[in-house]
Amino acid sequence: MTEWSQTWTYFDGTWHEGNPPLMGPRDHAAWLASTVFDGARTFEGVSPDLDTHCERVNNSALALGLKPTLKTGKIVEIAEDGIARFGKDEALYVRPMYWAQDGGKFSVPPNPDSTVFCMVVYALPMPEPTGFSVTRSSYRRPATDMATVNAKASCLYPNSARALAEAAEKGFDNALVLDPVGHVAELATANVFMARDGEVHTPYPNGTFLNGITRQRTIKLLEGAGIKVHQRSLTFEDFEQADEIFASGNYFKLMPVTRIQQRDLQPGPLYTRARELYWEWAHG
Repeated sequence: MTEWSQTWTYFDGTWHEGNPPLMGPRDHAAWLASTVFDGARTFEGVSPDLDTHCERVNNSALALGLKPTLKTGKIVEIAEDGIARFGKDEALYVRPMYWAQDGGKFSVPPNPDSTVFCMVVYALPMPEPTGFSVTRSSYRRPATDMATVNAKASCLYPNSARALAEAAEKGFDNALVLDPVGHVAELATANVFMARDGEVHTPYPNGTFLNGITRQRTIKLLEGAGIKVHQRSLTFEDFEQADEIFASGNYFKLMPVTRIQQRDLQPGPLYTRARELYWEWAHG
């Protein structure tokens, strides 16, 4: 039996300690994956962009054909109530979710009127920024006319899982995943940046990957500090020739890439500055 870290789950107006069973085999989400979620972070006593994450879960629900049942402000209130159940400086993962219980007329589309909400808050330490290695994935990100990449939808994650499994088989931690036309979209589990000649470059959000909240925040902070950020089409070869590579994502916020293929990299000055700016903003 899985031993979960300290967890509080909000469902149907009540907090439950631990991981209660909430879904049955007849639920639409259990067999047709009509589930969306978002993930915010609490660490060192701060919860950066919590409201934006709570807003995005509602947008994701709409993109998947679900009907959000709570306003953003109410989701934030629930999140803050859950966070308060832990120690002041505990590192937490805050995950609001929606899913459908019933199918529509032909079963396959979700019935939006059957949408249910859940919030889970659990202890999850922030990883040390020691960096990780990346390779090129043979799998690709779909476009918006192929999958619901405009939502943080659970059904997208098996593709990330097989990209990670393939990378692990090759001896790497993560993988750069290309879009349908062969440009880099993102990492299997995070958005990605590279730096060259004192400027930052990141894939243009062309609808093949989720334009992450931490990604957007990082771009604003870098530009506010006078650092040029280019959002453009980038090839895998561009990343192989980069001076530095780093990733943004909710799990770790900002993390350096320390190896691409067989080339070692060091955490560079632009990654270091981005992380400093983010931490200063989060605590400000």
